[in-house]
Amino acid sequence: MKQYAFLFATLAAAGLGQAHATPVDAAKSSVKFVFTQMNVPVEGQFKKFSADIAFDAAKPETGKVAIAVELAATDAGSGDANQAVQMKEWFDTARFPKATFSATQFKPNGAGKFIATGQFGLKGRTAALNVPFTVRPDAGGQWFEGSFPLSRLAWKVGEGEWADVGAVADAVQVKFKLYVPK
Repeated sequence: MKQYAFLFATLAAAGLGQAHATPVDAAKSSVKFVFTQMNVPVEGQFKKFSADIAFDAAKPETGKVAIAVELAATDAGSGDANQAVQMKEWFDTARFPKATFSATQFKPNGAGKFIATGQFGLKGRTAALNVPFTVRPDAGGQWFEGSFPLSRLAWKVGEGEWADVGAVADAVQVKFKLYVPK
């Protein structure tokens, strides 16, 4: 059985919003993931994504976010793994080229902390997802950072022989750092 590093997309999602959404600065932003293969943590990233965020920490109820990750631009750590994650058993990028997250519900969760509740879409399925994040202002804009766990098997990522969690664990941690300029 070939060992393919799994990669889970997720849309990193940062739930955020203000009345007018602003695109993130992709050069400063990142959407990454960590999974365990053969008991070894493996980190990967989604090299192409777009996100429009509007967020005012004083009025989180007016927030909105829309994120789309291009799954074919996944870096899972090796050329073989990058090809494998595009296959039907993993992301099936021929049929489902993007993972998405959109939210318009935001709840305070402590100083500078929030939870975005929205719809996550992956591999033809859409479901509610809660995404915790922090907001940190800086002179030129705002940073939105967070992480959340996903079950790859719940999203049918790693089907067939890859459904065995002995080689690739079910849990995937999605991490994001998104910069929105003023």
